[in-house]
Amino acid sequence: MNSNKKAAKIVGVLFILAAVTAVIGLNLYNPILKEPDYLIKGSEHANQVILGAVMELILVVSAIGTATTMFPILRKYNETIALWHVCFRFLEAIVITVGVISVLSLLTLSREFAAAGAPDTASFQASGILLKAVHDWTFMLGPLFMLGINTMMYSYIFYKTKLVPRFISNLGMTGAALVFICALLVMFGVIQQISFWGAILAVPVAANEMILAVWLIVKGFNESALASMPVKRKRQELLVHA
Repeated sequence: MNSNKKAAKIVGVLFILAAVTAVIGLNLYNPILKEPDYLIKGSEHANQVILGAVMELILVVSAIGTATTMFPILRKYNETIALWHVCFRFLEAIVITVGVISVLSLLTLSREFAAAGAPDTASFQASGILLKAVHDWTFMLGPLFMLGINTMMYSYIFYKTKLVPRFISNLGMTGAALVFICALLVMFGVIQQISFWGAILAVPVAANEMILAVWLIVKGFNESALASMPVKRKRQELLVHA
């Protein structure tokens, strides 16, 4: 019981840490991603941009941590879905890491631009546009597309096992579906990710993560549900072998 409660608290803390570092990191990137003269502003605010990258790397570690910590619990109900969840969470982390690399590469470009005596502005701008596009696509594929898949997987198991109250798992599945739809709409250019509709579609999944995090820290997983899961799995295995 103590190990389960410890795992629940770790998952809850990591969810909150991931959310906080994601927001901070994105805001710290403003000089190099949002400013029209980003080739100048980037190098002027180099430490800020690097700190933003560190925040996103903490996000990556937190995302992997939630998946690996939940895996022993989720696999008690369905090992295949639990393994998929870990794999897709790793993919999410890889996509986000590519985005971090693109921002740091853009910072290098900004420094080279500032150091050049008479820079070829057109070529620097072309490279900058490409690197910003890489970040924009990773920002969509990680926090939207992959997040929708991951959230649906663990929320489905939570719903079936009642490891957490049903209203949390229902919110998770709803939020997962909406954020996945949001990703598709952004991909096809129907809406912008940073927009009113983008925010509306992303709110449920964000609310789910925070509510789930607080619940796990305060209450933990449903111990009676956890106790019954291995029994259920053994019965299923006996039926298969029979």
